[in-house]
Amino acid sequence: MYRRSESETRKQLIDQQLAQAGWGTAETKSVEEYLLVVSDDGIDAYGYADYVLLDRIGKPLAVVEAKHTGRDELAGKRQAADYADAILKKTGFDPFIFLTNGKEIQFWDREKYPPRKISGFYSRDDLERLAHQRKHGEALAATHPNPEIAGRDYQLEAVRRVTEGIEQARRRFLMVMATGTGKTRTVISFMDILMRAKQAQRILFLADRRELVKQAIKDIKEYLPNRSVTRVEVGHINAGAKIHVATYPSMMQVFQQLSVGYYDLIIADESHRSIYNRYKAIFDRFDALQLGLTATPTDYIDHNTFDLFGCIDGVPTFNYGFQEAVDAKHLVPYRVAQSQTQFQIKGIKGTELPPALQQLLAQQGYAPEDIDFECELRAYNQP
Repeated sequence: MYRRSESETRKQLIDQQLAQAGWGTAETKSVEEYLLVVSDDGIDAYGYADYVLLDRIGKPLAVVEAKHTGRDELAGKRQAADYADAILKKTGFDPFIFLTNGKEIQFWDREKYPPRKISGFYSRDDLERLAHQRKHGEALAATHPNPEIAGRDYQLEAVRRVTEGIEQARRRFLMVMATGTGKTRTVISFMDILMRAKQAQRILFLADRRELVKQAIKDIKEYLPNRSVTRVEVGHINAGAKIHVATYPSMMQVFQQLSVGYYDLIIADESHRSIYNRYKAIFDRFDALQLGLTATPTDYIDHNTFDLFGCIDGVPTFNYGFQEAVDAKHLVPYRVAQSQTQFQIKGIKGTELPPALQQLLAQQGYAPEDIDFECELRAYNQP
């Protein structure tokens, strides 16, 4: 099998991938063969980073370390770290790092996370937003929930579980809450904390029905009146709004127009029934925190849902079931209503069916007079 050289990989693959993310134009410059002073065991030497991505005023934002297609993209990790150290020493800013072999791309934010695979390069806007969050972001533990949004003990605990997970460098979460316990208000409280702590600026809320989208927009406007929210529909997206709400089909029409790092957080409502097959492409596209919401009991959630949201052991990030809510008097127990259809009460007699059905039975080889389910059904429904 033919393997491209590093030079060919850069020219034929990486240059194009960077261009797709908006780099290389007159407005969004990247510098190839960027000269740096690299310290090794206290001795200064000169090295050339493959690419350095610059911000609006020409300062380094990110280092791209390229290897040829036959090598693992992580092979350049130490070299990229040396270049990043040199930029940090020179500018005071620790740049983001991309490691790539033209086929796979890993993104490394050294201050927060280990390297992780992503579907493409970040745009300049994405990197500048991350740099802003790094500089101005506050600790989530110091940002207290607004009790007017969601103030019940279990709702506060759900938010705390997710925020603690973020502080522990986790990026995917699954919240299971029984219907009627306020999972939408709980997740709005979580959104509020991330935005007030300046750790999220763009959020996508996905639902699988138009009615749920309308309700989500109504709730977000009620509890976050100072945040801009818009609905994504008919192939259009309002880039000025900070919170986007969409059905999965609507988002499928526009998601490829958006950069890989466009969203900071993606929330998937009723995630157990909507995230598979073609819709999973949305989650694969964006490199964002991901939170799945569902009211389905954990016994009925398939393992793929747990895997997608990082719950490898089959335990959700937070679980508040129906019986627990009933015991705490947040919900009332249901009663099973017993009823019978006319067929169950009167039975089914072939000779009393409409002529067209009797004829159909005869064509299928059944004599109408032999069809009599009265006794069986009545016996079945005896108390």
